[in-house]
Amino acid sequence: MSTGKRLKAAVDGIDRTKLYPIAEAVKLVKERAKAKFDETVEIAMNLGVDPRHADQMVRGVVSLPNGTGRTLRVAVFAKGAKADEAKKAGADIVGAEDLVAEVQGGKVDFDRCIATPDMMPLVGRLGKVLGPRGLMPNPKVGTVTMDVANAVKDAKGGAVEFRVEKAGIIQAGVGKASFGEKQLLENIKAFTDAVQKARPAGAKGTFVQRVALSSTMGPGVKIDPASLSSGAAQ
Repeated sequence: MSTGKRLKAAVDGIDRTKLYPIAEAVKLVKERAKAKFDETVEIAMNLGVDPRHADQMVRGVVSLPNGTGRTLRVAVFAKGAKADEAKKAGADIVGAEDLVAEVQGGKVDFDRCIATPDMMPLVGRLGKVLGPRGLMPNPKVGTVTMDVANAVKDAKGGAVEFRVEKAGIIQAGVGKASFGEKQLLENIKAFTDAVQKARPAGAKGTFVQRVALSSTMGPGVKIDPASLSSGAAQ
């Protein structure tokens, strides 16, 4: 089937003006994930914030109950016993000055980055490389920590970091199209609850304004934000 025909078939049956209850949206997205690979199910939330103001920044981390379906490569900046701890916990790359030099040279072979506090003066130099990729370790999301073993396990087990973009949008993968509807609903619920809890003091009016769900190659389905509240997504 050509891309055009596949896309037309995927869009058929979706009312682009309708706000769907979350359970129905998940069903529609799963039914339309027809690519030859296991598509990621992605959520996009338009928030009533202007992240240019410090008191309207929304960021955090959430562990999805059913994981992300992705195997993340995790790098840890640590020395001595903490480096050993990270390796035992399953970190893919562990280093100190040597790893800093590699990253400065443009080799960024990981999806999540953790550092012990004593390494931050060194890691801080990598801001221009790691910052734009959203990989800079941050104590607010638990990636600057002495408890590297737990941080590695969280990252490997389905922890998702989120941060609002300039236009007030948060986007994240909340599972795979091969997941069951219940698994996806539980993950979406955990993610949207975490975003709600991260509502900043400076946010005025309606916080969650628009929500859409899609798969990597599939069309977007608009969600009724009211169906995301506690109990409604069951």
